[in-house]
Amino acid sequence: MRGLSERSQSKGILYAILSYGIWGILPLYWKVLKQIGAGEILASRIIWSFVVSLLILFIIGGFKDLRKALSNGKTILTVSLGALFITVNWFTYIWAVNSNRVIETSLGYYINPLFTVLLGVIILKERIDRWQIAALLLALLGVILITVQYGEIPWVSLLLAISFGLYGLVKKLSNLTSIVALTMETMIITPLALGYVVYNQVQGTSSLVSLPLSVLILVVLTGVATAIPLLLFAQAAKCLPLSTLGFFQYLAPSIALLLGIFLFKEEFSKVDFISFGLIWMALGIYSFSRKEFLNSRFNKRLLRFSRV
Repeated sequence: MRGLSERSQSKGILYAILSYGIWGILPLYWKVLKQIGAGEILASRIIWSFVVSLLILFIIGGFKDLRKALSNGKTILTVSLGALFITVNWFTYIWAVNSNRVIETSLGYYINPLFTVLLGVIILKERIDRWQIAALLLALLGVILITVQYGEIPWVSLLLAISFGLYGLVKKLSNLTSIVALTMETMIITPLALGYVVYNQVQGTSSLVSLPLSVLILVVLTGVATAIPLLLFAQAAKCLPLSTLGFFQYLAPSIALLLGIFLFKEEFSKVDFISFGLIWMALGIYSFSRKEFLNSRFNKRLLRFSRV
């Protein structure tokens, strides 16, 4: 039994590395599609994610769960909010990557776990310990340093953290499996995405019609690039304790940060290093606190809430 558990955890670690690894290298994918506007990339991602998620549901026999979810008005409302937040998140991320702001996207996803804690305090009225307060203050100091350095609030990072944090909250409230949730979210926003694509075609401003076949294939595969890491993450969540899975969430922004610095040659000043250092310290304190209090009733609720 113990050997089986170890094999299960080994598989879980592999699934986690693959899922977060794919999310980490997504900037490379969006860069290849840079000749298309961020709006058309987003619309294509929504449409093809809907197609792929429907196909996956058909394969696994999940239409019963989808019909059940669609018959619940409260679930539809909750998922609609999730669709709004993830649309904002996807667009911001794609636009930022293709505007040479990959480092800012990595900062956003480093901040996200701490913003999730803040959501727990503000919305769920949860209490936090002194370590988590210290983590939030350190992260705030890091954001302030970047703001002073560049003379503007790092809105890309904050918008990514806020939109993804809110998405995580409503996703947990809906209590749906990842693939059913993705299907419903993309189902809700696909009509708008199709409308946007058709409008651009009518106006003659669409870049999709002039794309070579190889790039068009990549456009279609945006649905696969969205669904696959999500399914891998779902499998990882089944095989690993939350305390273990939580540490892997820093893999994706770390990969993006390295891509931004070394491949895309984005500026990374000493102030950036200090700011990121403060946020890394905050994440270290947060992770320590989460591990220390994992067995408490409060922290189990918080962990369930913070896992997206």
